[in-house]
Amino acid sequence: MGFYQWLTETAIRNDSLLCVGLDPRPDRLPPGETLLDLNRRIVDATRDLVCAYKPNAAFYEAAGTAGLEALRQTVAYIHDTAAVPVILDAKRGDIGSTAEAYARAVFDVWGGDAVTVNPYLGGDSIAPFTAYRDRGVFVLCHTSNAGATDLQTLPCPDRPLYEVVAEKAVSWGVGLVVGATYPQALARVRSLAPEAWILLPGVGAQGGDLEAALEAGLRADGLGLIVNSSREILYASDPRQAAWNLRERINAVRSRFSPPRPDPRAQLILALADIGAIQFGDFVLASGKKSPIYIDLRLLASYPEVLRQVAHAYVALIRRQVDLGDRPSSARLAAIPYAALPIGTAVALELGMPLIYPRKEVKSHGTARQIEGAYQPGDRAIVLDDLITTGGSKLAAIEPLQAAGLEVRDVVVLIDREQGGREELEMAGYRLHAVLRLSEMLDVLVEAGRIDHQLREQVLTFLREG
Repeated sequence: MGFYQWLTETAIRNDSLLCVGLDPRPDRLPPGETLLDLNRRIVDATRDLVCAYKPNAAFYEAAGTAGLEALRQTVAYIHDTAAVPVILDAKRGDIGSTAEAYARAVFDVWGGDAVTVNPYLGGDSIAPFTAYRDRGVFVLCHTSNAGATDLQTLPCPDRPLYEVVAEKAVSWGVGLVVGATYPQALARVRSLAPEAWILLPGVGAQGGDLEAALEAGLRADGLGLIVNSSREILYASDPRQAAWNLRERINAVRSRFSPPRPDPRAQLILALADIGAIQFGDFVLASGKKSPIYIDLRLLASYPEVLRQVAHAYVALIRRQVDLGDRPSSARLAAIPYAALPIGTAVALELGMPLIYPRKEVKSHGTARQIEGAYQPGDRAIVLDDLITTGGSKLAAIEPLQAAGLEVRDVVVLIDREQGGREELEMAGYRLHAVLRLSEMLDVLVEAGRIDHQLREQVLTFLREG
C-alpha cells in the first residue's frame, strides 16, 4: 500500500485529520521518563484519534546517539502497535548523491513513511525521495513562521514563489507544507493543487486560525489536510483528552464545509454482507431451531480487508469501554475457539496485547494445557467472541479461565443477536460489549436496499420469539 492510500484509509478509519507532533524536549520530560517513554505514552493514548504522527528529527539529533535510537524505536513502536503512518519532519534538501543518502537515512534507517523536504535546490534534489514509490514527500511551500514572507512571497516574476512551488509539487506528485497562519496562501495553494495532501503546521501555539485554515485547505471530500499539533497534546495533563478535543473541533468544522462522511458502522455491516457473512433463507441452527438469518463470521479469515475493519471496530470499542484495571500490561485477550481466533489475533496485533485462548478440548499430549498462551494467575482476561445469542457458550469459556486464576469481567463481541445473551451475562456478573446489534444491522441493510421491510420484520419476529 502506498503512503497516500495508507494515510487516506487511516484518516477515514479514525475519522481524523489530526497529526500529533512527537517533538519531546529533554528539559520538559517528567522525572524518570525518557524520550521513548514519553512517545510510547502519547502513542498509546492517541493512536485511534490520529491520521499520522510527525516526529521532528531535530529534537532527536540534538539528544545525540541516544536520541537517534529513541527515534528509530519510536517509529518501530508506532508501526507495531498503532498501524499509523509516520511523517519524519526532517526538511532535507541537497543535490545528487547527498540527497540519495538523506533519502536512505529517512526511509531505510529511521523507517519513516514520509518526509518533509526543502525544494530550494530544485527538482533533482526531490527526485531521490520520490524514487521511493511507496513513501510520501511533503515539500515546504508556504511555512507557518513569521519569516516565511522573506522569500516565499517574492514575485517570480509575476506571482509569488510559493505558487511556483505548489505547481511544481503537483508535477512531482508530492504533498505540500503550508502554514495555518496564512489561510489566504493556503486557499491559493489548494486551488493550484486540488488533490494534494497538505501538511498543516501552525495551529495552537503559533496562533493559526483552525476554522479559517480548514475552510481554505480542505478538499471537496473532507480530506486532504493533516493538522499538526505538538506541544498542546504532548505536554497536556491528559494527552488523550487534548487530542480528542482537537479532533472533535476539526470534525465540527469539516461537517460544515464537506459532504457527510460515510458511517463506518454502516460500511462494516455492508462489508459483512458483501462477503456472505450475513445470509437470509431457511437455516437450521445448532439448537435445532429454524432461522431466517445465518451469520457466518468464520469467513473473515478469508477476507483480510474486512477482518481488518472488524479488528479496528473491536479495538475502538475496547479502548472506549473496557477497563484494563490497575495493571494494563497484565491484561490478556482471551479468544473463544474457533470463529474468534482469527479475530482475536487481528485485535491483539492492533492493540499490542497478548492473546490466550481456552481450548474446546484438553490435549492428551504435549503440555496437556486447557488454556494456550502465556499468562499468570491474577491477570485480567478480556473474553472475545464473534457474536452472542444466549450467554451459555461464553459462561462455559469463562469457567476454565477463572479456574486458572484469571480475572474476567468483560466479554466483547462483534454482533449481539439480542436474544438474551446480554442479560444472562449481566446476571452472572459480567459486562457485555457489542460492536453491532442485529436490529441495527437489519436497518442498515434495508436502507441500502439489500433486504426489504418484510424480511426485516420476519427476522425481528424470529428474534423476539426465539
